[in-house]
Amino acid sequence: MWAVAHLPPGFKLMDWTTALTLPSPQLLIAGGVGLLLCLLLLAQLRQTLAHGRHLQSLLTGLGLVAVASLSLLALAAALALQGYRRLHDDIPVATIDARILAPQQWQLSLNLPDGSHQSLLLSGDDFDIEAVVVRWKLPALLAGAPPLYRLDRLSGRYDDVAQEQSAARTVIPLHAGNGWDLFDLKRRNHWLPGIDTVYGSGAFLPLVEQGHYQIELSSNGGLVARPDAITAAHIQQGLAD
Repeated sequence: MWAVAHLPPGFKLMDWTTALTLPSPQLLIAGGVGLLLCLLLLAQLRQTLAHGRHLQSLLTGLGLVAVASLSLLALAAALALQGYRRLHDDIPVATIDARILAPQQWQLSLNLPDGSHQSLLLSGDDFDIEAVVVRWKLPALLAGAPPLYRLDRLSGRYDDVAQEQSAARTVIPLHAGNGWDLFDLKRRNHWLPGIDTVYGSGAFLPLVEQGHYQIELSSNGGLVARPDAITAAHIQQGLAD
């Protein structure tokens, strides 16, 4: 933070609020523009080669390689960041409503801030929800890039360890995998620049009939599950029985 305090007067950090709410479209546009520029440079390269302008051809070729590399990097980053959202302060990332169908069998309603909704069947005594969080380092941090997150999976959890080992478990993915996820790329390639850390965070709570749960991410990247007052009372009553 000390570096921000010594910025020149009038210097304004980039506003990432809109740009990184869903970062993929911006990067896709940048990559597409770069590929169009590559076509222009390629046409120019062919023209200079045809006229025997070797020095100009060399410079154009170097520019073509640089622009193509940046464009491909932007497209790869867009795929890797697909599904991530901006993390700031303590924010709600989902709500869960539970209805019991049979002992240890639940129907959950998962609602996201963008208005999307999923109806899910879950086995177990508790729900366990996990997210992936991305934090940046310089120069992205200096530019004001906020942490990003995406919900990763929702699973059932049994209170009894023996049952957890033997009973049927439910694991539901909450993102569409495309092979370019940033979490997997960072895990396989520790040298990736600009990324300070990519890690997982999870939270679980007991399921109760008509339970209502608020899922939040804190500013430090920790996932928190909070029952409402009625649900919390039912959980306490169940623990006391």
